[in-house]
Amino acid sequence: MRDDGRRLIAELAGNLGLGDVADVRVKLLKCLAEQPEALLIDLSRMTLADPLALSVFVAVRRQAARWPGIPMLLCAPEPQTGNQLRSAAYRTLPRFTTLEAAREHARLERHTLSVLSDELLPISGAARQARNVATDACVRWDLPDLVAPASLVASELVSNVVDHAHTMMTLRVTLRPRFLHIAVRDGDAAEPVLRATEGSATMRGRGLLLVEATAHSWGWLPTDDGKVVWASLQVS
Repeated sequence: MRDDGRRLIAELAGNLGLGDVADVRVKLLKCLAEQPEALLIDLSRMTLADPLALSVFVAVRRQAARWPGIPMLLCAPEPQTGNQLRSAAYRTLPRFTTLEAAREHARLERHTLSVLSDELLPISGAARQARNVATDACVRWDLPDLVAPASLVASELVSNVVDHAHTMMTLRVTLRPRFLHIAVRDGDAAEPVLRATEGSATMRGRGLLLVEATAHSWGWLPTDDGKVVWASLQVS
């Protein structure tokens, strides 16, 4: 993986088989967790042991569309992998014969993004600061109807880190054409738990239940040093 301005380039080499799919998927999801403007996947040095292994790119593209809402472009020259990608199962995957062509497409398709972010300590006041950041974002970007849900989602995602991860965190609010994305990155690799437990005002999983009830969609992705938990609110 390497940076290409505000894009990421993931280079795959060797013979891709079904046994490699899980590892490739995790590595590509970690690329998405960096929230680049585009993910370019260079397949010029990759061969196929099994054409079914290409399904990993369909799955990752589906995640990229949900969050962080970025284009995922494949660079696959003819005649090897490029020919396999012509089949009906993979025809929806954006494919280019050269990395330069993919770069140019990503440049032309680039959307103007609005981003606010803040570094937060795992302390009790973090949730209040998260609400302030979310409110500020909605006011700046003229989204009055999203002030309340965005503030709630940001507060609950940050509170989840304070209660369970106990690490420094980065809150990032991003406005894209159809969605307002709220993401919190922390230093704990443990999967967030969606669970209601009776008898506690700060029950484990309660915040995520509120996020699920409020957001259009939500989820999480692994990173090299922890995870990102994200949620999307639809822009009317």
